[in-house]
Amino acid sequence: MHGFFAAQARRRVLMMLTLGAACVSAPMMARAAEPLRVVASFSILGDMAREIGGTDAAVTTLVGPDGDAHGYEPTPAAARQLAGAAVLVENGLDFETWLPRLVKAAGFNGHAVVASNGVAPRKLAGAGHGHDHDDHDHDHDHDHGHHHQHGDVDPHAWQSLSNGAIYARNIAEGLAAADPARAAAYRQRAQAYIARIEALDAQVRKAFADIPAARRQVVTSHDAFGYFGDAYGVRFIAVAGMSTDAEPSAADMARIIEQVKREHVPAVFVENITSPALVQQVARETGARVGGTLYSDALAPSGKPAATYLGMFEWNARQLSAALQPQ
Repeated sequence: MHGFFAAQARRRVLMMLTLGAACVSAPMMARAAEPLRVVASFSILGDMAREIGGTDAAVTTLVGPDGDAHGYEPTPAAARQLAGAAVLVENGLDFETWLPRLVKAAGFNGHAVVASNGVAPRKLAGAGHGHDHDDHDHDHDHDHGHHHQHGDVDPHAWQSLSNGAIYARNIAEGLAAADPARAAAYRQRAQAYIARIEALDAQVRKAFADIPAARRQVVTSHDAFGYFGDAYGVRFIAVAGMSTDAEPSAADMARIIEQVKREHVPAVFVENITSPALVQQVARETGARVGGTLYSDALAPSGKPAATYLGMFEWNARQLSAALQPQ
């Protein structure tokens, strides 16, 4: 019995020593487990970064849901947010024309991830119908000049799911480079996310392939859906070109209304970031149905179907395919 109690006592001493060591190392462990601080330029990239970062990353977004990233004006709070970040995730393709000034003001010296690296950019041949737009571009539609100082490149590359998979890989590699200890976790989550992106891509392709090609054309508020159109065989006619605050002339409106009538365009859509007035005018004067709201450069607020990148894509595809079905 004596030996038994001695062994118990030795175990208690060992346990106390172990607990003491654990207490000493606890602050170090806590520091090691702190989430990586990530800032995304706008809501779509923020959602992707959260999917890939998981609990290992604390992600904040500069331009939030329903926010217009074209017309965003950075605030002192945004500069402070960026100054404390380890990683900045941006779209690139000159989408965030305000970002270089903000990076400079914040003194950001962390890891910058350009999500669109490796995407084949859409060229904006001929700038469409003479809409030349300033710094306030917005994700809107096809066949119209997209000039918020992007030169001749359309920045809305996330509007194709195959590009979305490229974005996800770039974000994963960026987080891994900034936080090598958790690199495997970022890559693993990215692979699972990309599998979901690819599954949805196959569904969307099938949905539009089943619609007669002649019906696959719609009117939208601005020129934000060119990549979607190229990927899924839908022709987008933009009322206001590339910029969300551009006003088409009376002649432009008359031309679009005539085109919708002549080509029997079945549906017109408004966007979550633009005024619906012009699109509603086209619908009134042509008899085309208003197909609902599309999400171009910004997600819906939390809790709504389009509050995530995949949710937004599924929502847009469903609205479009329902409106284009033969009557």
